[in-house]
Amino acid sequence: MKTKSILIIAFILLISQAVFSQTAFKVDVKGKGAPVLLFPGFGCTGEVWNETVAELSKNHECHIFTFAGFGNVPPIESPWLSTIKNQVISYVKTKKLKNATLIGHSLGGTLSLWLASEETDLFKKIILVDALPASAALMIPNYKGETIPYDNPQSKMMLAMDQKSFNAMNSQSTSFMCLNKEKQQSINEWMSIADRKTYVYGYIDMLNLDLRKEIAKIKIPVVILAATNPDLNTVQNTYKAQYENLPSVKIHYAAKSAHFVMYDQPEWFMEKVTSEL
Repeated sequence: MKTKSILIIAFILLISQAVFSQTAFKVDVKGKGAPVLLFPGFGCTGEVWNETVAELSKNHECHIFTFAGFGNVPPIESPWLSTIKNQVISYVKTKKLKNATLIGHSLGGTLSLWLASEETDLFKKIILVDALPASAALMIPNYKGETIPYDNPQSKMMLAMDQKSFNAMNSQSTSFMCLNKEKQQSINEWMSIADRKTYVYGYIDMLNLDLRKEIAKIKIPVVILAATNPDLNTVQNTYKAQYENLPSVKIHYAAKSAHFVMYDQPEWFMEKVTSEL
């Protein structure tokens, strides 16, 4: 009986270690110089930064992330987003990256805000690409930080959706988020190969993250490169409301650009990023 108990304990420890050791992202490193961490938006891979890295890697050490469940990176157990955040902090400290700049698109930008509000002395600067501290506030009227459960009718519907319907849904969404039709195909391809549970539950993780108060803790400069499609006035009001606790934030608005600013206004985007670095 004692031997059996020991075996059971050993098995539990083995399983726990396997779950704990899951890698929350893949990182490609290119270039030499001051470190820059590049986080993609939800569903995208690090390839979204290809053109950006081609330029920045001339003078910077670029750490390009692809999160678990997207691209060819295996999925991890929930909670997805907080695991990524914790492992990014460990990655930076283990690699001894000093004064790294964070560049994040959409979800990657929200993650950057979370990192800088928690580790106030670890990073040098944040460059956000159309990112908000509380994405749910865009979708839920009078949102006060209510938690959205994983198990809800919308989640069940999306998990049960066949691949053709799933792809069609993403294609429709991409057409609004990116005006560059050539790049729409790449975005749709990334979405189509996403791990479905990560896509559904990871998105809920993002919606459940409300950093509107937490960003007041951020001590480093924050720069935002914001899309203006479909209406500049609405966008400006949104940013003003969401970033009211970070009054020093600097915002540049990209004309004729949807959510993927780096694709819709590549020259403008590159000029702003290099000048901020």
